[in-house]
Amino acid sequence: MNKKIKNRLHEIIFEANTPAGKFFDIAIIIAILISVGAVMLNSVKTINAQYGNSLFIIEWFFTILFTIEYILRLSAVGRPMKYATSFFGLIDLLAFLPTYLSAIIPGSELFLVVRILRVLRIFRVLKLLPYLIEAQMLSKALKASRRKIMVFLFTVLLCVIIMGSLIYVIEGEQNGFTSIPRSIYWSIVTLTTVGYGDISPQTPIGQMLASIIMIIGYGLIAVPTGIVSVEIARSTPNKITTIACSQCSADGHDSDAEFCKHCGANLLDS
Repeated sequence: MNKKIKNRLHEIIFEANTPAGKFFDIAIIIAILISVGAVMLNSVKTINAQYGNSLFIIEWFFTILFTIEYILRLSAVGRPMKYATSFFGLIDLLAFLPTYLSAIIPGSELFLVVRILRVLRIFRVLKLLPYLIEAQMLSKALKASRRKIMVFLFTVLLCVIIMGSLIYVIEGEQNGFTSIPRSIYWSIVTLTTVGYGDISPQTPIGQMLASIIMIIGYGLIAVPTGIVSVEIARSTPNKITTIACSQCSADGHDSDAEFCKHCGANLLDS
């Protein structure tokens, strides 16, 4: 493809700071919303019975449209595989792939609701940079606290296994605790304060253990929140831009960046 045409295509498809780019992204977002609405309506039996053929045609129209768009996106970047394996690249692929799979696996077209994730591009289209900055801060906080959260989840896992085993010994099969896995399920439901009520302890000791688990559950809710909150307080937001890399299509670069932080390509090279 001619470099001039490729650069122009990249500007329209990936950039949101030009009239053509903004128009393209808004048109795609509208198409996404309509197609997701069609998929949802198609799952309603009464609507499907009356308008099933029309919805089928609409679905294939958007599938072909998103397929062409995906091919153009791959053609517009210098490193197609880099984009194809990125978050938005995979989402763009899943935007049309289930329709083709539905010819082999009936019902797989319902997974097309994943298209709604593509609307995340609206932050870039409307240049809502404050929201992008906040999202960046939250992402950094989650990454910084992932080990602490993993340790916390491992501790919770041990807790529910121990509590589930205890309630199995205390209550037994006669009270609905027919196995340790089922007892662990009850322990998780109780610890998270969900309380479905499908099984419940009947003995005084079992009820006392359940009360302890409930109290522990209220305390556990605050732990991951506190971990992430501390990391958010420590993080410092960077000023970012909506410019997309011409090689890998990544955006969210610092406002003073000259090179892509993902692939090293020159951001100023048009």
